Amino acid sequence: MYKPFVPPDFKVPEKLETSKFRLRMLGVADVVKDYDAVMTSINHLQGIFGPRSKWPLKDLTFEQDLIDLGWHQKEFQTRSSFAYTVMNLDESQCLGCVYIFQPRKEGFDAEVYMWVRKSASDKGLDSLLYGAVKKWIIEKWPFSKVAYPGREIKWETWNSLA
Repeated sequence: MYKPFVPPDFKVPEKLETSKFRLRMLGVADVVKDYDAVMTSINHLQGIFGPRSKWPLKDLTFEQDLIDLGWHQKEFQTRSSFAYTVMNLDESQCLGCVYIFQPRKEGFDAEVYMWVRKSASDKGLDSLLYGAVKKWIIEKWPFSKVAYPGREIKWETWNSLA
């Protein structure tokens, strides 16, 4: 079974809402909107998990995305990682995702990655999301040393860490 990386009595935040977007648990029911966000932004998203990352592949299928979302949903339920969908306020469009992962590098409590669809990035949502998530992590999560690879830590530096 998965080992949770937050304390057993920690109440995982259900959402983060701003005047521009809402974060809530990513699940299989989001597949249609998530798939649209990913597939309309492939070139924009490549490298979001590092220069060696192949995600998202141009031939990603709807079924593969559904499996990924199911995996994220299960990990959220077992408290081994936390994936949030970023939705517009009326929930008509997926704007991106935020992932809070167990650290793979020494000296960190968590790794946080996020992306926004190309059309939302063009409207400045990436920096708004990053600022809101960073504040949310500080205020609501039990972490003291969070890594934001590709943002606060250059990929070259991140990949060289133990």
